Amino acid sequence: MTVLLASNPVTGLANMLSQPFLQHALLAGTAIALLSGLVGYFVVLRGQVFAGDALSHVAYAGALAALAAGVDLRFGLFASTIAVGVVLGLLGGRGAADDVVIGTTFAWVLGLGVFFLALYTTHSSTGNGTANVNVLFGSIFGISSGSAVVAAVVAGVLIAALLVIARPLLFASLDPAVAAAAGVPVRLLGPLFLGIVGATAAEASQAVGALLLFGLLAAPAAAAQRLTDRPWRALVLAGALAVLAMWVGLGLAYAAPRLPPSFTIMACATAEYALAALVAVGRRRRERFRSRFVAALPVEG
Repeated sequence: MTVLLASNPVTGLANMLSQPFLQHALLAGTAIALLSGLVGYFVVLRGQVFAGDALSHVAYAGALAALAAGVDLRFGLFASTIAVGVVLGLLGGRGAADDVVIGTTFAWVLGLGVFFLALYTTHSSTGNGTANVNVLFGSIFGISSGSAVVAAVVAGVLIAALLVIARPLLFASLDPAVAAAAGVPVRLLGPLFLGIVGATAAEASQAVGALLLFGLLAAPAAAAQRLTDRPWRALVLAGALAVLAMWVGLGLAYAAPRLPPSFTIMACATAEYALAALVAVGRRRRERFRSRFVAALPVEG
């Protein structure tokens, strides 16, 4: 595959896109990445990155609970993450999750994850390590056609829900006190948004895994904030960077089969943040040099 892509990129790309498993991965992955980038922008803006990390571990524990109970894994994913996300928002001040609450929940959820893992592996006659590994690290190349369509539809619904509350959420994120005084339901928006973050964690776990989705939520959004200080432009850029990381990561994993797609996707997202940080540093240096140059100019008159 690597030789074909290197010798004839057009033919190699056409061959790559003709593979059904890659088509399914691109459909689900694009939708999930766009959702993660858009949600991740508000996660970074609101300083709730720790909450996103905690909800990724909730996704793992919820999936194991569903497997131990013998029900659909996705039910455990969505039920646990949405419920915990809403609770974190309700327990925080002004609808924002509190770090102490998150840390306590984090520790409790990790304990539940160990409990459900032991329960699943020791008491389930069909228990095996494959499902456990897939929940942890994702299995995007193993997504079926039906699952890819469902993932895309669910991601579309969550994106629509986020866009409906985007404007008041942005106001509440930038200045919650003024937003509350202006009549914005800040206390309602917090739990609602964290519920969406929880659903995003459940959705993204199927692609990149519960342990790695934190990077897809945070890195493209943080890179977008480094590149522009305009909120709406940064929101769009965060979604675009997340999709780009997904596409390039899938392409690299296809070209080099020994590299797992979750690793290549996360590597691309991390590289985006690193490049954005370098651009931001270069911009600040240019601005300092320009200000010093202007200050050194002789004043006429």
